[in-house]
Amino acid sequence: MNLFSNPEWIEPYAYSFGTVEEVPQSVFDEINARLDQKRSANPLVSILVAAYNEEINILRCISTLSALETEVPFEIIAINNNSQDRTQVTMDKLHINCLYQPIQGCGPARQLGQEQARGTYILLADADCLYPTNWLNKMLATLQQPGVVCVYGRYSFISTPTIPRWHLFIHETLKDAIAVVRHFKRPYLNAYGISMGYVKEAGMAAGYIMHNTWGDDGRLCFDMMKYGKVRTMTARSARVWTAPRSLLRDGTAGQALRKRITGEVKSMFSYLSEHPAHDTKTSKN
Repeated sequence: MNLFSNPEWIEPYAYSFGTVEEVPQSVFDEINARLDQKRSANPLVSILVAAYNEEINILRCISTLSALETEVPFEIIAINNNSQDRTQVTMDKLHINCLYQPIQGCGPARQLGQEQARGTYILLADADCLYPTNWLNKMLATLQQPGVVCVYGRYSFISTPTIPRWHLFIHETLKDAIAVVRHFKRPYLNAYGISMGYVKEAGMAAGYIMHNTWGDDGRLCFDMMKYGKVRTMTARSARVWTAPRSLLRDGTAGQALRKRITGEVKSMFSYLSEHPAHDTKTSKN
């Protein structure tokens, strides 16, 4: 259950480098050796990784994706979203497809990625996240169910010396419970690019927002609902892991928890009804 500690599988990817210049060539060689065995010229799945100033995080992310255990042919497409650090240098050293999107925002980056993707299915991965070996298989198994057009998974937070794992577990438990309520009428509110997949044809028909606005992933999911069903992948072993930096934007972990509880209580009744039709490309969050 990972109540008191982080899972052991993430330890090999916890690189302590501060810059790409500090990374030994042997690390890139090891990752590329795995990538060369996995990447396909005829992928069924395209994994899109949008990155903005993630020169070390994207190394960790791609390293975990290179270790995916699957027979499914896939490709990895990383999109440098106008980074100001050495993200492009890291990307160029890895055996992946690299794109550059100067228009700021995850929406424009992911739109470019899906336009260049060769797979029938697209999975979204965040550059600052770690992916377990069964993630692709579990996501695809749900996505390939009859009538399904979009799938989203769940995620957990990596504990730090100042934030114990049990504290983060409370966040996750409450988050997962709220997600169940949301799913009945507003599943798109649970669709985050940290762990999301969809049928490329539907994604291209819906299209991402082309400006820097929060929620490009959920907006795309909302627009794809006219083409099919949205499902959730709940396998605990396939949860994605990420640092708690999104929580810490709201202060301490305790402050973040209080803020989220307050916000969810205020929104609870709205989750019980469908959102009226609206233009996701121009509407406010």
